[in-house]
Amino acid sequence: MALAVPAEKLAKLSEIARSVRQDVVRMVYEAGSGHPGGSLSVTDLLVALVFEELKLDPVQPNWPDRDRLVLSKGHAAPAYYSVMARRGFLDIEELHTLRQAGSRLQGHVDRNKLPGVEASTGCLGQGIGMAVGMALDQRLAHRSGRVYAILGDGECQAGPTWEALMAAGHYRLDNLVVLLDRNGYETDGATEAIMGIEPIADKFRAFRLETVEIDGHDFSQILDALAHARATRGQPTAIVARTVKGKGVSFMENQHAWHGKAPSRGEAEKALAELGGRL
Repeated sequence: MALAVPAEKLAKLSEIARSVRQDVVRMVYEAGSGHPGGSLSVTDLLVALVFEELKLDPVQPNWPDRDRLVLSKGHAAPAYYSVMARRGFLDIEELHTLRQAGSRLQGHVDRNKLPGVEASTGCLGQGIGMAVGMALDQRLAHRSGRVYAILGDGECQAGPTWEALMAAGHYRLDNLVVLLDRNGYETDGATEAIMGIEPIADKFRAFRLETVEIDGHDFSQILDALAHARATRGQPTAIVARTVKGKGVSFMENQHAWHGKAPSRGEAEKALAELGGRL
């Protein structure tokens, strides 16, 4: 049975997501490099997790019973930094330092630089293994914290991803939730043209993960899937979120060229106008 999510909550999450997408465009433009496409596609998943799902405390970022979020697709750092700033883990003004020398905001997330970052990621296919280890640790330590890992669909072409998922299913890690940002594109083109991963939901199920498929830009569906994951016992959960690369910016949507390219000033102004902001 689907959750009845109050309209005011959906409106609040949508407004936060709009602000995060504005931040992503500004940050990548100012840095002159970065990954806008996948940051824009994963924004709604991150907003739902950080503002609704996860047990977090910006004052005590290392609280032992916190939930852990592993951004396995570490190149989506701009969206992650924006969400964490708006949740209180850093000053929003610091977002302007993305990829600058001496900045805590590296091009890929670094746990040694910033509170709230659980794992240094960016070498695709590695983050999910760390998340599985964290989930095992939480179980052995008898802690209540859950572990959430966000994967990119390109990294589902990597062998280590499936080794980790096989372990997650084997150990019945029902405190682990895997969210796939299934935007269909990677740096060189469509995933299905480069190395097809479909039927991806069936593959998760074959590795003994309870699996649901959703629209990754519909907050009602996202929150419902997360509630389903919390109620699942005896196996980890995979949420296949169908998303749009470059979501929210018309000329970036479904264009793999925007996987790792900064917009020009004119492009940034156009993108922000579409998102209700300005440079």
